Amino acid sequence: MPDKRTHRGPHPADEKLFAPAAIPALRSAMADFCLLLTKGYADKSALKLVGDRFALTERQRLAVMRSACSDQQIASRSEHRVKLKDIAGQSIAIDGYNVLITVEAAMSGGLIFKGRDGCYRDLASIHGTYRKVTETIPAVQLIGEFLKEAGVDKALWLLDSPVSNSGRLKTLIRELAEKNRWDWEIRLSISPDAELKKTDAIVASSDSVILDECQKWLNLAAEIISQELPQATVIHLVPAS
Repeated sequence: MPDKRTHRGPHPADEKLFAPAAIPALRSAMADFCLLLTKGYADKSALKLVGDRFALTERQRLAVMRSACSDQQIASRSEHRVKLKDIAGQSIAIDGYNVLITVEAAMSGGLIFKGRDGCYRDLASIHGTYRKVTETIPAVQLIGEFLKEAGVDKALWLLDSPVSNSGRLKTLIRELAEKNRWDWEIRLSISPDAELKKTDAIVASSDSVILDECQKWLNLAAEIISQELPQATVIHLVPAS
């Protein structure tokens, strides 16, 4: 059946799966999962162990997985993180789909999860095909205005070329950049992850694989959502210390 969604909003089951009554168990699962990761357990086996113990659904397990990280990852990511106030005049490399879809989801009422590392992550998945939604243009516009206000004049957007419709999205972003006179390069890449891990530029992403290997990174989606989208539904699965 073709995907006819026009928004990247919440899943029909999210209201129940992430209701206030469900949060304590999810936070306990999160704490156990992070502990196992810190002790060196493999992601998949640790998630199955925790998910089974707390009888989590696949979507709940995905939220826990995307929100968690080990103590070692926390320390490393904190060391390489660049603060928003320090990016003026710097070059930035944007993990295109990662940042854009999170902002789209926040704008359309989708659930956003604040991870242990402070990153904001969504539960959306493009399954090999990107579909433009109502929020796509407003999201790109918001990202551009936010970066301009922060003093970033030059940015590189990397989009996964194997994902269908990447060419169309590249054209859309380029046209908005030209209209607003933003100095952006938008490039299709076979493997944006590999490029972002090696670049000297500040990386804008919440992808754990990238954050654990890149030289320096900016928590861009979280900054935009927390400052510009107060209506967004942000769920904290990190247990209070």
